[in-house]
Amino acid sequence: RRHPVLLWGVLIAAWEAAWGQLRYSVPEEMPKGSFVGDVAKDLGLQLPALRDRDAHVFDTGRTQYLFLDLQNGRLTMMEQVDREETCAAVAKCVLNFEILVKHPMNVYKGEVEILDINDNSPSFPESISVLEIIEYTAPGARFPLKKAHDPDIGVNSLQNYECSESSYFTLYVKNGDDGVIYPELVLEKSLDREQQAVHNLILTATDSGNPVKSGSTTIQIIVLDGNDNAPEFAQSVYKVTVREDVAVGSRVIQVTATDRDEGINAEVKYSFFQMPKKFDKTFKLDPDSGEIEIMEKLNFEEHEFYELVVQARDAGGLSSYSKVHIDIIDVNDNAPTLSLLPILNPIPEDSVPSTVVAVINARDRDSGDNGEVSCNIDENLPFRLETSSENTYKLIIASALDREKVSTYNITITVRDRGSPALSSRTELVLEVSDVNDNAPVFEEAAYSAYVPENNAAGALVLRVQARDADAGANGRVSYWLAGGSAGAASLMSVEARSGAVYAQSSLDYEQCREFTVAVRAQDGG
Repeated sequence: RRHPVLLWGVLIAAWEAAWGQLRYSVPEEMPKGSFVGDVAKDLGLQLPALRDRDAHVFDTGRTQYLFLDLQNGRLTMMEQVDREETCAAVAKCVLNFEILVKHPMNVYKGEVEILDINDNSPSFPESISVLEIIEYTAPGARFPLKKAHDPDIGVNSLQNYECSESSYFTLYVKNGDDGVIYPELVLEKSLDREQQAVHNLILTATDSGNPVKSGSTTIQIIVLDGNDNAPEFAQSVYKVTVREDVAVGSRVIQVTATDRDEGINAEVKYSFFQMPKKFDKTFKLDPDSGEIEIMEKLNFEEHEFYELVVQARDAGGLSSYSKVHIDIIDVNDNAPTLSLLPILNPIPEDSVPSTVVAVINARDRDSGDNGEVSCNIDENLPFRLETSSENTYKLIIASALDREKVSTYNITITVRDRGSPALSSRTELVLEVSDVNDNAPVFEEAAYSAYVPENNAAGALVLRVQARDADAGANGRVSYWLAGGSAGAASLMSVEARSGAVYAQSSLDYEQCREFTVAVRAQDGG
């Protein structure tokens, strides 16, 4: 019986710790194929080793932006990245990735910072803004103007406002608590509608990029007669906290403003001031009561807070403003998710314990305990999970495998968060066990006997032997041949290799030979 050794490329659990992290930076809008970093050099790997160890990169986000060229070890851009589209207003825009190499298994984490370029000009929501001011308004009164928007960051973002010259107005730029600058128009001397009913100013917003970019809007000031008291809010800032699962239609808060005038000039109407379009359908403000109501389901994962500006305006055209800050409390409304990266499938049955067969990544969009996850598999399996890094696990062999006993494992992997109540999700991983030649053929009987009448025809079937092999494929395919016997017996008999049928080679003579023995050998194809 032959037992040739089968060599398999098994991944022994030499999972080397890779605590360092690759860090690169590239400007946004770089074309596809642009160079990011020399991974081979930075990891200290030779190019042949990088190719032989089947290195590849995968982004931890939803879009694959990066490509690892195994011919030169360089990391390049697979897609063009717009920082404003990818990261919105986040100060530091980072693409996280992992590089997986095999033989032995290594996982290297890395990040590519997308640097902002000055590719956006400041812009105002309207080309012309109308501001109505009563002629009796006292000098020193301030009027908030609609701010400009620049999606760039740092010096490339909105940095300053300038206004055309006027003997009646000056511009004051206010630094808000949120780090945003707000333009306000300051009345320097009393207005006289009879002398000049309309004033037109040009408001310009600039950034500090190279080159500097700007945007402008026209401020049209209409001077009104009468009413000399503007509404006054009870609070300059209203703060409220709501859960993200609050029912649609719920009241969030009520703002109130009073006007010291009488009659129609004391009637106050409320409205949102410069409400972002994406929030138009989120909140509704009752113009008479000042109650703010939720109009669509909130999502903490999309917006952790809202800042709204409410305008109170009387019938005479005077107005004042108050800010409403709404903090959203996270609830456990997102189940964790799993992604699988099979490493070894099928698995050779002679794989040693601690061999890595798959890498599992768990994610949860919630925050705090709601976003912390744990992963587990069914018990009583020859596999176990081992933590590799935060939210990343290795599925490794825990004990010896035997294909002849179990050839397929259906493993249920469950990930659960720490919310209350906890949410979970699961996925199935099917692992096949491949055969190695670890079983010899076994005859169904230790000895066979047969009676043959003399003067039989040449080629007559004498008997049939059969051996079975528990292995699969070629390892379990049995063939037969004669391996000796009593003197002269080998020339009298023949055996068919595939079927094990034993035939008489010639006519037998009882007087010359009454009995004889032959040895038949069974061998598998391993």
